[in-house]
Amino acid sequence: MFSYTANYLTKNGEPWLPMMGEIHFSRVPSFQWESSLRKMKAGGLSIVSCYVIWLHHEEEEGVFRFSGCRDLRRFLELCKKVGIFVFLRLGPWVHGEVRHGGFPDWLEEKGRAGLRLRSDDPGYLALVRRYWEHLWVEAQGMMFGEGGPVIGVQIENEYGHVGGLRGEAGEQHMRTLTALARGIGFGAPLMTATGWGGACTGGLLPVMGGYCEAPWDQSIGELPPNDNYVFTHERNDALIASDHHVEDALTFDTSKFPYLTAELGGGLQVTRHRRPVAAGTDTGAMSLVKLGSGAGLLGYYMYHGGSNPRGVLSTLQESRAAGDFNDLPEINYDFNAPIRQFGTISDTYRELRLLALFLNDFGADLAPLPAEIEPDNVSPGDLHTLRLACRKDNSHGYLFFSNYQRRRGMEPHPGTRLSMKLGAETVPFPPVDIAPGQYGFFPCRMRLGDAVLRSALAVPLCRLSGEDGDVFVFYGDWDPQFTWEGEARARVLHLSRADALRAAKLFLGRDTLVLSDGFVWEEDGHLVAEGGRRTVVRTFPALSELPRGFVCTGQEGPFTVYERVVSGAEPEAVLEDGGMRGEDHVYRLSFTYPQGRAPRGSGYDVLLTLRWAAESMDVFCGGEKINDYFFTGQDALLSLGTFGFPDAIELVVHPLRADTHVFLERWPELHGGEACRVESMSLTEQFR
Repeated sequence: MFSYTANYLTKNGEPWLPMMGEIHFSRVPSFQWESSLRKMKAGGLSIVSCYVIWLHHEEEEGVFRFSGCRDLRRFLELCKKVGIFVFLRLGPWVHGEVRHGGFPDWLEEKGRAGLRLRSDDPGYLALVRRYWEHLWVEAQGMMFGEGGPVIGVQIENEYGHVGGLRGEAGEQHMRTLTALARGIGFGAPLMTATGWGGACTGGLLPVMGGYCEAPWDQSIGELPPNDNYVFTHERNDALIASDHHVEDALTFDTSKFPYLTAELGGGLQVTRHRRPVAAGTDTGAMSLVKLGSGAGLLGYYMYHGGSNPRGVLSTLQESRAAGDFNDLPEINYDFNAPIRQFGTISDTYRELRLLALFLNDFGADLAPLPAEIEPDNVSPGDLHTLRLACRKDNSHGYLFFSNYQRRRGMEPHPGTRLSMKLGAETVPFPPVDIAPGQYGFFPCRMRLGDAVLRSALAVPLCRLSGEDGDVFVFYGDWDPQFTWEGEARARVLHLSRADALRAAKLFLGRDTLVLSDGFVWEEDGHLVAEGGRRTVVRTFPALSELPRGFVCTGQEGPFTVYERVVSGAEPEAVLEDGGMRGEDHVYRLSFTYPQGRAPRGSGYDVLLTLRWAAESMDVFCGGEKINDYFFTGQDALLSLGTFGFPDAIELVVHPLRADTHVFLERWPELHGGEACRVESMSLTEQFR
């Protein structure tokens, strides 16, 4: 059973500190769902959260669509099959960078005609009831009380902060929607509401957020140093929805609810006018700070990128033409997420997996420990002071440190002497050099089986249980200097941080640590690996059976090495410059596939990487637009398998000029005052 105290979540009566990540099933091709969910679980997630977007299911009034990428029931069944819990975010309004915040056009028209949307207007509530009753037909049997995976339901989104009523009228509307959802059947152990920026919660469990930048901000200049990189007891992020900003005050008593996050930025979705790029370390450092500040749930929006589905009546993205605040790509919802638009791995996935693996094995220990922050008044613009926090009781704890501020240079801290006060005792750590950009946490009097680790200059990662006893995995690039209390010693495996970023913990007949540069996951007791023509995995301990297509190639320290090499002719592409079409530059790409065209979802794909410089780029296949990109300085990635391995595509590249109204962290070289070019391309095969 799932519940919560004033300080932490509980599972079966025990403290629980999980990681949650957002995926929008209607923005991901249905053939990709199962592998995506398995990748998310292998990333250490316990929960997936997902908006159910009204516009995607009832774009035409009275015409409901629950097939293909909109098949809610099949998605929930796959969550159950994979073994991952679900938070359904029902709306009815969701925001989510969707046209009208997810409200269909016909509903907006009723609003203009006098229907009071997002209120207790009986006409509006009747339409919400009809929509939710259709959702219930799809979700029935999938709630936790029925043996399904849905343990949480969120009502509305940013209500009273981005639209909606405020004060008691807003609180009452949230209570009305909650009663309506419960009456239909959407009762769950954890009923939540977004709590930032003065949003109304109606007494529900509030969830918070934090982003490392604000692509919705209306400026095109560098933003001030971000508050999310300093340890603090303040839960509100004033940057969230600053384009709709109302106030910073919270409407709930923080002493009565645990500090839960549902929208830590797993990346950033770029807008036409503002295009920051979140690196893996940007999200990793922010997450570390939230954990050290007392967070009891690390929830990410987004965790899996996607693509807006095709609309019947209009395009479905947020746009100023539709009356929204920002212009976004018509199709591309990549978000620079841990798992990208076409299911590829990112550095952010690896960074967050470090924390997720720790929380899966040690979160029950961390969850009840209160946070102490010293010093507690560091400004994000202070680039000199080492940022510190502890989560501890009188017997043990974890010391968090961060020397990271996004897009700012921090001072080094050589020979730093850290310590933790536990009751009347102060436990010192050995001197440690903390370089600019480093962050992490060290254990203090951490119980490892029968042993007590007094201190170490190493970060705990996970525990591997086996017939011959447990092995505790730590990582870091310092001399770990493990110091023990008493005679007992635990068996420890120490990794470099680079190797830890490659590490996944899987159950393959026994707990197994797998190092890989790509995705690896467990499926029916077998190891599944995604990679290119040469794929290498290292495991500890050795596997009891070889993965299909792999051979054992030796030993590297405690790890057994397995390698898969795929031979045969490779796909080829020819890039033709089609010249100018008005102000735009047109290119044509043609492809040959010697390996043939595998069916979608088979695990074989060909990824096209484009190096380019322009304001934006549209991709067409057979005259139909299949993807689009706003330039950020990054390469553009396109999965050819997603589109059935086309023979040819067309690229239409739109010019970027020196006076274009846009914020870019890295501008390309301008030729003749503009950039409008594809510079190079490459193909990479992906095998599963």
